[in-house]
Amino acid sequence: MSEPGQFIGDIAAGALAARAVEPAHGEAPANGPEDGHSHEAACLNCGTVLLGSHCHGCGQAAHVHRTIAAFFHDLVHGVFHFEGKIWRTLPMLAWHPGRLTREYIDGRRASYVSPIALFLFVVFLTFALFNLAGDPIHFDQNTNAVVGAKSATAEGEAVKHVAAIKAELAAAEQAHQGTDAIKGKLVGAEAALKGIRNGKNNKLPDEITSGVAAGTLNQAWRDARANPELAMYKVQSSAYKYSWLLIPLSVPFVWLLFPFNRRFHLYDHTVFVTYSLCFMLIVLAAITAINVWTSLGGLIALLILYVPFHMHRQLRETYGLTRTGALWRTIGLGGFAMVALTLFALAVLVLSIG
Repeated sequence: MSEPGQFIGDIAAGALAARAVEPAHGEAPANGPEDGHSHEAACLNCGTVLLGSHCHGCGQAAHVHRTIAAFFHDLVHGVFHFEGKIWRTLPMLAWHPGRLTREYIDGRRASYVSPIALFLFVVFLTFALFNLAGDPIHFDQNTNAVVGAKSATAEGEAVKHVAAIKAELAAAEQAHQGTDAIKGKLVGAEAALKGIRNGKNNKLPDEITSGVAAGTLNQAWRDARANPELAMYKVQSSAYKYSWLLIPLSVPFVWLLFPFNRRFHLYDHTVFVTYSLCFMLIVLAAITAINVWTSLGGLIALLILYVPFHMHRQLRETYGLTRTGALWRTIGLGGFAMVALTLFALAVLVLSIG
């Protein structure tokens, strides 16, 4: 039996065992009704006089279950209540994302999962799929890299490039000209040549940068080479814990698409971004599942092609834009999304190193 199935089976077995040991326990209070419900005139939570099925003071249900069966009924009801909203929300998110966003902003919310609740659910689902799929990145010092004619050609071109820069440097020195810029080019060319040769020999480089904070980044890289499984676990754990950072990182870029427009506020942009991120994470989860468990590569291509159309549709429906206005903003949003993802990736790496 699978782990989820075994977990559910254990719960059911425990419930049946409890029922067998104490068949009447919790069925009804000694002086209460036989249906297992309380029938108070005032709310048990805040004492407000009850006028309906729920307290108008605190929102608690008027009748409180007091049976073991009702306990599990509440659990199942909670799951399917959320599920009912999910099945109304997901089709709207997939095909009419802007209408969903606009309805939530305008206050028509009872039928839909809130953007932040959906975001948390989708993040959990996505990373759960990543865990089930296993580590998609395998790197070590003896990785099975593909080498051949292209590697040899690249190495030859790099050697010629280094030689040309050295000749240029020699000529500049002979003419008593400035050589700092040429020396900088030479360092970069030699580093590129070293990287090509390392790849050709199936060997990862010892260092990955010589820029700002090179010591910290190179040490982190060496640690990752020494224990790649731990490194990937740290990165994935940080990405999961700090996934919410995608929202505040993205909102300012959406605001830049409507600068100084008083019709739309940061709240509108936040709802837009959160629902959009939910869809993108669902696409990522779907691509992961398709890539690991099926051979439907064409479906992956269709999903990727649908992403900009989805962005265009959500922009147009949310903000009431013309086709042209939505088109140029979609292009801008795509560029901004790459910037936000880069910032998020850097944040995750920094937090993983720490």
